[in-house]
Amino acid sequence: MKILVLNSGSSSLKYQVIDMETEEMLAKGYFERIGQPNSFLTHKVHGQKHKFEHNAKNHEQAIEFVLNRITNPHYGVIKSLEELGGIGHRVVHGGEKFKDAVIITDEVIEEIKRCADLAPLHNPAAVLGIEACKKIVPDMKMVAVFDTAFHQTISKEKYIYPIPYNYYKKYGVRKYGAHGTSHQYVANRVAELIGKDIKELKIVNCHLGQGCSVCAIKNGESVETSMGLTPLGGIPMGSRSGDLDPSIITYLMEKENLSVDDMNYILNKESGIYGISGVSVDMRDIEVEAAAGGYHAQLALDVFHYLTACYIARCAVAMGGIDVLTFTAGVGEKGPISRKAICEQLEFLGVKIDEERNEVKGEEREISAPDSRVKIYIVPTNEELMIARETLKLVE
Repeated sequence: MKILVLNSGSSSLKYQVIDMETEEMLAKGYFERIGQPNSFLTHKVHGQKHKFEHNAKNHEQAIEFVLNRITNPHYGVIKSLEELGGIGHRVVHGGEKFKDAVIITDEVIEEIKRCADLAPLHNPAAVLGIEACKKIVPDMKMVAVFDTAFHQTISKEKYIYPIPYNYYKKYGVRKYGAHGTSHQYVANRVAELIGKDIKELKIVNCHLGQGCSVCAIKNGESVETSMGLTPLGGIPMGSRSGDLDPSIITYLMEKENLSVDDMNYILNKESGIYGISGVSVDMRDIEVEAAAGGYHAQLALDVFHYLTACYIARCAVAMGGIDVLTFTAGVGEKGPISRKAICEQLEFLGVKIDEERNEVKGEEREISAPDSRVKIYIVPTNEELMIARETLKLVE
């Protein structure tokens, strides 16, 4: 059976076609600038990259064009859509309603919309993709896979915030986490690499990219994570602040005469590594600037490494120890400088990195020193495969 995985953004669409018999990725692509005059698709198949300029006014037109590409005799990987067993949609926020992936119904779509306040950049985009597919392939089985679902095993004392409890009851204000699909994939994969049952391991996974989160996985379940009510919380990210003293927000709003929208923009788009460095949201640019003597660039790196190490230690507390530390996503997979700097601050926990083995980018491998009490691994994430697996389970 073949599964199509869709990840809809507000003006973009990522996709993969996966053969579930072999779990081989057959085709992948990225549709950019949907709704703009210069929209285009980058489609990769059989080791070749093809670019198509196509005026897609909305997600429906973009998805129609993608389905045409994957069934095309020259660029496709299936003869007809009948070969697809289902479509899996990535949805960022499922609130408390969704603890697992679900078959998409009209009721599910309404619940996803109700969670939009908690992920305003992501959930509405996911709905666009889902509703477009309903129009184009109305008889196709579709599954929603939620980034927050994996974290529904976190215990209440770890997800309740110390504010009036009534806000939790009225509005569901609590920690939800994110990147759950990635954390789940990496935890299962590293257990395979070590050759142990995941239920015997205490794993801390660091998903470090433009968005960053740290997750404690004990007995195969999430027991603590850094992101909070929304993907803004936790450790600092490319342009997102992460955790702050809450008074900073009201203080700056008063001093700068900022609106709620102004403050949201600053926290999401002008903060984090970019906010401190003033250079870029890309860690590679910041590392180059720091190596050239840039004070603020180096400060941004130091803050990021320190706070990431602090949250890893917090995850160790949540599990009563740590057996395995994993790094994934853009910086986690391709950032030897950050991996080394983070691990060096955790030697008191028995974390010791092998500097020579650490000098690698994007490769699945162990990078812990022989005398490290904690195993350290790089595990490239594969959220699309995890979504496809969850979709297959439900459509079957």
